Amino acid sequence: MKTLSYSYTEAFAQEMDQNDPLRKFREHFFFPKVNGQEALYFCGNSLGLQPKSVKDYLNKELNNWAEMAVDGHFHGEDAWYHIRKKSKPALAEILGAQEHEVVAMNNLTVNLHLLMVTFYQPTKERYKILIEAGAFPSDQYMLESQVKWHGLDPETTIIEIKPREGEHTLRTEDIVAEIKRHGKELALVNMAGLQYYSGQLFDMKAITKAAHEVGALAGFDLAHAAGNAPLSLHDWEVDFATWCSYKYLNSGPGNVSGIYIHEKYAERPDLPRFAGWWGHDEAQRFLMEKGFIPMFGADGWQLANSNVLALAAHQASLDIFHEAGIKNLRKKSELLTGYLEFLIREISGESGILEIITPENPSERGCQLSLLIHQGGKAVFDEWYQHGVVGDWRNPNVIRLAPTPLYNSFMDVFRFAKILEQSLNKFA
Repeated sequence: MKTLSYSYTEAFAQEMDQNDPLRKFREHFFFPKVNGQEALYFCGNSLGLQPKSVKDYLNKELNNWAEMAVDGHFHGEDAWYHIRKKSKPALAEILGAQEHEVVAMNNLTVNLHLLMVTFYQPTKERYKILIEAGAFPSDQYMLESQVKWHGLDPETTIIEIKPREGEHTLRTEDIVAEIKRHGKELALVNMAGLQYYSGQLFDMKAITKAAHEVGALAGFDLAHAAGNAPLSLHDWEVDFATWCSYKYLNSGPGNVSGIYIHEKYAERPDLPRFAGWWGHDEAQRFLMEKGFIPMFGADGWQLANSNVLALAAHQASLDIFHEAGIKNLRKKSELLTGYLEFLIREISGESGILEIITPENPSERGCQLSLLIHQGGKAVFDEWYQHGVVGDWRNPNVIRLAPTPLYNSFMDVFRFAKILEQSLNKFA
């Protein structure tokens, strides 16, 4: 990407917005208010904004329910029996997968547990799991309980790899070296795709390759990567993954998750799994007979019928993603996050109040920057909020800011910089 010379001026931010080919998408979203004024919303890494089209998508299904009731399963433009298929093209594009490798279902931690049933099969010789230290607690709890379910000790089974002394992020070579070190004992690498606290985007291709070379499998929690960073799960030969849709995918609080399973497992009825009626062969489902026959691909891991209203809200956002294009969003994201980084460094200088701990290399991060607060603590975060900045505080002392390319502007970033400048004078 061509190097851009940033400038801490309102004119520069306005010019960047005027030349932004994605600027119209900002108008597709509702912005919350803080103290009666439209917020500077940098919290898409926790909850994405509501697309204005969600209400229409939901009303369509509510009308179908009202007018057809049970017949809605098999009649109408988007019969509910097949409603899961509608999201597949956009999800495949976002995740770099084949359509049969993805399906929207359940919630993230539920999906992690279901995937572990299939992809974590410890033996006496090969039983260890590698994860990044400081993983999101839900992932830690999931792994602890899975390991205990198999009668193993989490302390000796789960390997947590930490950054080097004095560093905030992991080096890919250190992850690969740890995979090789445990070699024959390693059953699974189960890391985040993008680390929620530091904002580091891991090299999933290199990690997957290293895992496979020692005979282990590789799966990723993409909660902070899906819709944020470029993904090529199929080409990277990632074994499995799951994500949530309420962060960068803007599908509503607690909304549906999804799974990816590489096509090498598409026709493997021998694989252990927890089965349900909705994962059974579609052509034979209504024969109501014993004997589970899994559907082809990721669909064979479904348990229950689709949550139609949840998928409607999900689809409203996915259609926006499809129109904008994930590659176009990534291009803007690098510019937007780069501008935020430039302004923070320009303003904070040698003040010592804060430190960016997210990697400088755009290929090693998404749109989130994590700021380690050395002076002022949460009072800094509270001060920003009073001026309309909606970010995210994470204990013990990190503020996460995520300028999201679908709806944030360069003027948003510039306005934040003015607030940052004022607050640094206060906390210096």
